[in-house]
Amino acid sequence: MPTVLRTVTATRYVTPLREGGSLPAIVEADDDGLYVCKFRGAGQGPKALAAEIVAGELARGLGLPVPELVLVELDPALAAAEPDPEIQELIVASAGLNLGVDFLPGALPYMPTEPPDAELAADVVWFDALVTNVDRTPRNPNLLRWHRNLWLIDHGAALYAFHAGEPLERARGGFPAIRDHVLLPAAGSIVDADARLTERADPGAAAALVPEEWADGAPYAEFLAQRLQAPREFAEEAERARA
Repeated sequence: MPTVLRTVTATRYVTPLREGGSLPAIVEADDDGLYVCKFRGAGQGPKALAAEIVAGELARGLGLPVPELVLVELDPALAAAEPDPEIQELIVASAGLNLGVDFLPGALPYMPTEPPDAELAADVVWFDALVTNVDRTPRNPNLLRWHRNLWLIDHGAALYAFHAGEPLERARGGFPAIRDHVLLPAAGSIVDADARLTERADPGAAAALVPEEWADGAPYAEFLAQRLQAPREFAEEAERARA
């Protein structure tokens, strides 16, 4: 896990990605890389971007495959490259710091006919139950196949308790939505995944990567630390759902 996220400057607006409600876009940056830019002015705003960082970098620290995350400086003048007035407004509203996800060219959507091995599937299920990620379902897997490997994307819907106020009151307990997880049918023992991953989880390091203006004092590290305390009801619930 990095100690800081790299910062790049968007130099060219390439194309919008209209699959999601938040209207992300592919942008080119001053390091010649292409990134899926998640705009601060969209949807749930900075809280969704904070969730992307905390969940994504926590997953990376656990050894799960997540594309590189970067901070993207955005000049509102780039809006001139997009004819859609709604997207123009979004870009202008997102001037300054945004989030970029390394673009994986040629990546294909996940197909249940090609599941990962049981151990990786169990690790992903355990992780999503930990971060309360409601958005890894058969309808919307948020998984890609790239060079035959599985990649986890789009964690903005995780940590949803932070959108409702007093998240620490909801830190403990299970995660009923895990029964809808797309990888649950392919998963091995969640108990074994819990044993593999719990001691490796470092929520403090992941939370420290969120820019202060996005975190706004939210206790991401404490929320996850409480969920990691034994007994971990989220892991027990996931194991029951698998069985």
